[in-house]
Amino acid sequence: MDQQLEVFATVAETENFSRAAERLHMTQPAVSQYIKSLEKSMNARLFDRSNKYVRLTKAGEVVYHHAKEILGLYTNMHALVDDLTNHASGTITIGASYTYGEYVLPEVLKELKEEAPDVTPAVTIGNTKEIVKLVADYELDVGIIEGDVTHDNLTIEPFETDAMYVIASPAHPLVGQHSCNPKELEKESWIIREEGSGTRKMTEKFFESAGISPEKTLEFGSTQLIKESVEAGLGISFLSHWTFRREQKAEELCILNVTSLPMQRNFSIVSRSLFRSKAMEIFLEKVIQKSSARP
Repeated sequence: MDQQLEVFATVAETENFSRAAERLHMTQPAVSQYIKSLEKSMNARLFDRSNKYVRLTKAGEVVYHHAKEILGLYTNMHALVDDLTNHASGTITIGASYTYGEYVLPEVLKELKEEAPDVTPAVTIGNTKEIVKLVADYELDVGIIEGDVTHDNLTIEPFETDAMYVIASPAHPLVGQHSCNPKELEKESWIIREEGSGTRKMTEKFFESAGISPEKTLEFGSTQLIKESVEAGLGISFLSHWTFRREQKAEELCILNVTSLPMQRNFSIVSRSLFRSKAMEIFLEKVIQKSSARP
């Protein structure tokens, strides 16, 4: 059954029988036979076919969702059993929100490679909402996310506290003031992250707690672009200290002395199962160690 589902999922993802056959190193007739057999067992047509496309039917969408879950469980089962007698090896699929993924994860992966060279990490960077969905849908083994998240089918384990500040360019008139009242910031141009981002959620939480509603905002999907825009004087922003430590040290960005800041949030590990492969355990050890070693 696992072979049948793998063929089905590959056809669904490539939307083409020939490309699926190439990816699976099979003949096209063999792929077609697997699909016919699965459709017969499900008593439903799973694909709409034409000379131009192959697309999932409504029944096919249901089967695809569960097929990915079953294949993920099957792969994880093999990895866990293999771990009982072998050293850490294989691929682990890791997701991370932008702040952790771009500014902390590379150091963790370097240490993982040194201790477990036969482990191959496959990394996806996205906002918190995207990473949680990918873990829940069995597209990722584990995620590192930011902010407060709940999910009925996932385990959420906070492991690190993050500090959030309002930042500006060194030339900004508010830099160097003993204290900025949040109301002074309401008239500023704010450069913020997109919806679904943990940083965006914290920014909105800061606005609410400060009782301000900025009139001018720019929305960017990249923390790096936000930092460069703030440095260029296009506005101010609310970011994790992890993201701008180097620029602060180089005096390219400055923290504004705002009442009630810094605001704290969590980084958390999100996963589906209590059973973890040896490769996963080593990776998570490195994540925790990096947190403990943080100055």
